Amino acid sequence: MLNSKQIIEMAGISRATLNNYVALGILPNPVVKTSPDDAGRATRLGYFADAAVQTIQRVKDLKKEGLSMADIATHLGSNKSTQADIPSNSRHMPNFSEGSLNKLSFDNSIDSLPGPAYMVNNNFELIWWNESATETFFSKIDDIPRDLESRNLFKLVFDSQVAGSQGNLLDLLKPHVAAGKKRLSQQALIKIYSALDPEQLSTLKSVYETVKPNGKEPVIHYPYILPGSGTQVQYCDLYVCFYREGVLFTYSPIQLEDDFLLEFLSKRNYVINELLKNRKPYLTNVAVMVADVQNSTRICSELPAEEYFELINDIWQQSEPIYCKYYGTYGKHVGDGMVYYFFPQPDCDYKLNAIQCSLELKEMMKNITQKWQSRKGWFSDIYLNIGINEGQEWFGSYHAGGHVEYTVLGQTINHAERISDFARNGSVWATKAMLNQIPAADRKKVSFGITRTTSSNESVFITDTYACIENLLTEEELKSSKFKDIKMLPLTEVRSIQP
Repeated sequence: MLNSKQIIEMAGISRATLNNYVALGILPNPVVKTSPDDAGRATRLGYFADAAVQTIQRVKDLKKEGLSMADIATHLGSNKSTQADIPSNSRHMPNFSEGSLNKLSFDNSIDSLPGPAYMVNNNFELIWWNESATETFFSKIDDIPRDLESRNLFKLVFDSQVAGSQGNLLDLLKPHVAAGKKRLSQQALIKIYSALDPEQLSTLKSVYETVKPNGKEPVIHYPYILPGSGTQVQYCDLYVCFYREGVLFTYSPIQLEDDFLLEFLSKRNYVINELLKNRKPYLTNVAVMVADVQNSTRICSELPAEEYFELINDIWQQSEPIYCKYYGTYGKHVGDGMVYYFFPQPDCDYKLNAIQCSLELKEMMKNITQKWQSRKGWFSDIYLNIGINEGQEWFGSYHAGGHVEYTVLGQTINHAERISDFARNGSVWATKAMLNQIPAADRKKVSFGITRTTSSNESVFITDTYACIENLLTEEELKSSKFKDIKMLPLTEVRSIQP
């Protein structure tokens, strides 16, 4: 017998074409077996009779004679296996609705994917899933946890009804661990393992040591059969799609238009925007940065409208790659201010990311100031005042037509906004609670403190200290209602960080 990879190479056809011939009944359903060690990333391969190559050549000859694929299928006769022809050791899979791929278009929601689909963030925590995934994988789970850390995909896989036997479990784990091995260091994976019991931990470590990480390809394909309780056998393709924001797993029945799904998934910007727009609200740890241009009203009054917009766009455009560098998630722009969110990452501290990003923005503003001072003959600086806070809050999105705005609900963002209002002259301020959550060894690299006035009226920066806002404001500033809720909040000014 020849496996599917050998058939594709010998006959000179694509996998999609091979799938089409199976769907049309020109070729029988393959016998699916565990792949040999040299078969690459595929965990299982389909095997065909040697005569399949001659059948494919016959199809090519008939196409040259002008016959349609429907006529060819009729001419060659239906070779589809009946249930009795299916080997007893083949596993069953759920029956996807036929023709569902035909209904896909780029105007559809990502929820229209024909089979189970779900997305995880870079910590392998579940952030989006469709109804089919709930029915297939998570139906035994009464309520998928709302807090993000409890949505550990590996834990959910172990608890899934799909993992009914050890063989099924290992087949299910392999593509997930291979994807995780591409994104996560072993130390980060150990952190994910912490939610598992000793037996599960041993199984996952064993799989981790044997699978190869995925390569640089943006989309990886696995032949797959999902186990189920039905009697009808239907083969499945698992596509693993990598994005900066996470990894999408989508299962598709093998059908005539199977290549359309690949085309659909190749529209990367559209797909990821749909996924992020539709991800479920979740409770997560987050660092919030609010940055606001100081004296923006005065600057606006001194510049023609077109130059003021040019200045603000200059700030936003130059800051965008800095936010991307430190995994910042865009929140919103309000006037000339901006809000960004920093979420836990597998291989770096999200709180340090927020701090490092803030300090680079501070340096960026020095260059922008020099440019505009030279252009306009100004002597004053342009400042971006920054407030950072950390907490556990609900993260979700608001939709208004085609516009999507991501937001965090709760005091974390409210306090960050007030801290930004408090900051002056381009300074970066953060809460004591946030700094205290950074490991001591990393916190030593951060230069922070409070400027005090001595008895001789000199200003001295005292490192590694904090102060409540009410002790840093004048009596007039304390009367402002915007500082009322945070006057007892301990803060510190962050000035630099060692590499």
